Amino acid sequence: MLDVKLRSDQVRAARTRLATVIIGVVFGTVFGLYLFWCAGQWALDKFIYNNADFAIQKIEVQTDGMISTDQLRRWAGVKSGANLIALDLAAVKRNLEMVPAIDSVSVERVLPQTLKIRVTERQPIAQVNVSCANATGAIVVSVFQLDANGFVMQPLDRRLSTIPLAQMTDQLPVVTGLNVFQLQPGHRVDLPQAQAALKLISAFDHSAMSGAVDLRRIDVSAPGVVTVTTAQGSEITFGLEHFEQQLSRWRQIYDLGQRNNKMIASADLAVANNVPVRWAEINSVPLTPKNPNARRKNV
Repeated sequence: MLDVKLRSDQVRAARTRLATVIIGVVFGTVFGLYLFWCAGQWALDKFIYNNADFAIQKIEVQTDGMISTDQLRRWAGVKSGANLIALDLAAVKRNLEMVPAIDSVSVERVLPQTLKIRVTERQPIAQVNVSCANATGAIVVSVFQLDANGFVMQPLDRRLSTIPLAQMTDQLPVVTGLNVFQLQPGHRVDLPQAQAALKLISAFDHSAMSGAVDLRRIDVSAPGVVTVTTAQGSEITFGLEHFEQQLSRWRQIYDLGQRNNKMIASADLAVANNVPVRWAEINSVPLTPKNPNARRKNV
C-alpha cells in the first residue's frame, strides 16, 4: 500500500512539473511575441511613420475633365507633409468619389514623397430644370445635369473650373418630365424613358442627323416613348429602343423634306411602318445656327 501511494505521489508531482513547464513556455512565448510586436511598432514609427523622408512633398493630380486640380486636392483631404506610407489611400479615393461630378479615382504612392491622383469626371450630356419652393416659399428653378449613365450632378461652380466663362455656354438638351425627388446628386435615374433619352442623345451625336438639327428638349413624361423638340421647331417621337434605325428614318424623311423645300413639323418614329409626318414650309420656320463641333461642358 505504501508503494502504491509513493508511485501516485510521483506521478502527481511529474504532472505538476509538466503543467508548470507548459504554462511557462506559453507565457514566455506570448510575452516574447508581445515584445517582438512592440519592437516592430517602435521600428515602424521610428523608421517609417515618423520618418521625414516619407513626408508628402508633391501631390500630382490629373483629370480628364475641367475641375481645377487645386479643388481636387482640397476634396482629397491630403495635407502636404503627411506621411506617405501611413496615408489611407482608400479614404482619399472615397473622399473624391463622394463628389457627384466625379466618376472614378485611382490613388498611387510613388516613394519616397509623391502621391499621384487620377480622376475621371462625369461628362454631362443633358440638363434638367425643376421648379421647387425654397425656404422662404418662393419658386426657384433648380438645375441638374445627367451623364450618359443617368447619374445626377449639379452644375459645377465656375470658380472651380479650369474652363473660361466664354467656353462654358454650350447648351445641353433639356430633359423634361422628371421631378425633384427623382434627381438626387450622386444617384442614378432609373426611369426607362429617362435612360432612353440619354441613349438617344448619345446615338444622335454619332448619327447623320447631328449637325443637321439641334436637340433642344426631350420629354420623358409619356410611358413608352420620348418626344424630342429641335431648335428648328420639329417635334419627333421615338420609341425606347433601336435608336440607330429611328435616326436613319428621320434622316430619310429630313432629306425628302429638303428636296421639297419643307421642314418636319412633327413625326412619329415609334411607328415602324408608314411613319406619320406633318410638314411645314421652310420659310415659315425660324432657323437656328447649328454648331456640330460644339462640345458639351459641365457648366
